[in-house]
This record gives sequence, C-alpha cells and structure tokens, in this order.
Amino acid sequence: MTADRDPVQRATGDDDRDLYDVATWEPRSRLDRASAWLYGALGTGARAGVVALATLIVVAQFAAATGLVLVDRPVVGIYVLLSVVPALAVAGYIWRADASPQEPLELLVATFALGFLFAGFAAVLNSVFSGAFFGVAEASTGWVAVVVPALFYFLVVGPVEETVKWLAVRLYAFRDDRFGAVVDGAVYGAMAGLGFATIENAVYVLREVVSVTQTAGGQPAAEVAFQVAAVRTFAGPGHVIYSAFAGYYLGLAKFNPDDAGPIVVKGLVVASLIHATYNTAVTSLGPVAEFVGLAQGVVFLAFVVVYDGVFLYVLYRKLTAYREAYVASGASEFDGDDDGGRYGDDDDDTAGRHDDTERLEPAVRRVEPERAGYSADSEASASTETSEES
Repeated sequence: MTADRDPVQRATGDDDRDLYDVATWEPRSRLDRASAWLYGALGTGARAGVVALATLIVVAQFAAATGLVLVDRPVVGIYVLLSVVPALAVAGYIWRADASPQEPLELLVATFALGFLFAGFAAVLNSVFSGAFFGVAEASTGWVAVVVPALFYFLVVGPVEETVKWLAVRLYAFRDDRFGAVVDGAVYGAMAGLGFATIENAVYVLREVVSVTQTAGGQPAAEVAFQVAAVRTFAGPGHVIYSAFAGYYLGLAKFNPDDAGPIVVKGLVVASLIHATYNTAVTSLGPVAEFVGLAQGVVFLAFVVVYDGVFLYVLYRKLTAYREAYVASGASEFDGDDDGGRYGDDDDDTAGRHDDTERLEPAVRRVEPERAGYSADSEASASTETSEES
C-alpha cells in the first residue's frame, strides 16, 4: 500500500524545517490560493452541471410524454402519486430500521430529488442501446430471441439504472459528515430508488394516457391511467430495495477506504444482478402463465411479491445484523463524538446539531425490528403495454 507521507517528511519528523513546495504543500501564495479555489470551483461546477443536464433531460421527457395531461386531467396525477405509495412504505421501513441517529431531512430530500432527476440519464442510455438489442431479437428465432433481451437487461438496464441511483447518493449525501454510519448508505440508497421510481411511474402512466387520447375510440384516459398505475405500483419497491443494497455497500466503502473500490463494485454488482434477473423473469412470464393455466396478471403479481419479498428479507437480515452489532458494541455512546464524529463538535449548538439525548436514542429503543409487509417491483407487466425495461 502507498505510504501516506513522503520519505523526506518521515525523516524530518516534527522539526521546524520548511519543506513547502519541496515535500509538503499548503496554500501560501496567490497562485496557491487561486489553484485551491479553482479546484473547488471545478468540482462544484461539475456537480452542478450534472444536475442541470439531468434536469433538462427530465423536462424534455415530460414535455414529450405528457403534454398538458396533468392540467386537463388532474386525476391522472393522483393515480401517479398513489402508484408510489408502496415504494414510500418500503423506504420508510428502511429509514426506521436504521439503528444510528436518524438522517437529516435535508439530505433525504436532496437524495430523493437527485434520484428523480438522474432517472433521465438511465432513460437516455436504455433507449440508445435498446434498438440494437431488440433489433437483433426481433430478427432472430429460437434461443437467440430469448438470450438477447436478457443480455440487454444484464449488460445495460440493471447496471445503468443502479449506477445512476448510486450516483444520486454519492454526489451529495455521501460527501456530508452526517453520513456517519455504514447503514446510512441503505437509507440514502432507498431514497434515491424512491425518487427514481416516482418519475419512472409518472412517465409510464402519462405516456400511456397521451397515447390513448390520440387514438379515436380508445379507452377513457382515466381508466387507462388507473390500469397502468396499478401495474406500476409494483415497480417502486423493487427500485428501493435494489438501490438500498448498493447504498449499504457504499456506506461500507466510506468507512473502509483501503478497500473502497472493490466494496463499491460489489454493491453495484449485487444490485444490478438482482435488478436484471427480475426484468428478465418478468418479461418471460407469458409462457409460464399459459403453462399453469392462470391469468398473466395473477402470475405476475405472485412472482413480484415473492421475488421482492425474498430480497427485502435479505436486506432486513443485513440491517438487523448491523443493529445488533450497534447495540452490543455500545456504539450509540460514540456516535456523534467530536474529532471527526458525525455531527461535529459537542460544543456546537447550531441548528441541526444532534444533542446527547438524540445520540443515545437509536437502537436501544428499537431492539425488536419491525416486520414490514413487503410489496413488489414491476419494471414491466406481461398484462399491459408497459412491459418494457424498467
């Protein structure tokens, strides 16, 4: 491993020799200070640029997919909001399962917003690559027609969508000192997934409503909105669960910097594989429904509940293991201490500071974890036209 100090620094120790610009550095000159300022400005500008680009993409998506649907038919907006309720419930459960002090509202809202905005990047990349993959699938027969779509989900959809949700955490909350425990990563990952699911559901519902309004003699728009929203209701929880896994490993990486890279990769691989397997299975449920003699909607519902339920349970076990370690180690007594602690110096009484009572609250009062019922994720439904990649 690379030494954290130059040999000259180690040799001179604590003597008074000035090694500025030789083996040490601090901003002394105007050029030094200008360089430090420019470095900070470039970092801030790059992050701001990413957010601005994501915002433009989202605005363009809504303009292309919705028109004035929400103005003319506000009930459609209500259906969209209701479709996100199960995802919100799962995110709330993960937030409650956090044994460490509760996360500040500012960071939760910011992460939700970034997950909402960054979904546009995933939509663009999925669209760019989908033509190539599905073009081959449509022109092929036999096993090629089955394998190629699966490759699309495993090589594009899963990695792309989980990475943009991961970036929604990494860009802002991760950099904050209040991201102070491994398990915080799961909470912020869940919030990024909730933001992603919200806009994805909205675009799916609104696009179908616009399509039906442009078709003479089609179904009433409100009826279509209800049907699509009912299917998309099962999409959100999966987004929350999968990105909570990636977020947990991001938190683990933050507090294990020597192995941060492999840990982050592991989290993204786990989330992407779960996600892609779900997509591949959901788009193949038609033959299964025919074989068992049940309606596609019934088979779809059963699969989603079982699949996402299994991984919600795995996540629950991981959060429970952290809670048990947190309580058994007495970590609540140290969480928030100064000198690098999570909420700054104990003498700081500014707004947003967690006092001693708040620091000692966490898992002791919640030793028995809640057993939340699980909902399921549907990126695509075999029973509606929304059965495309999530």
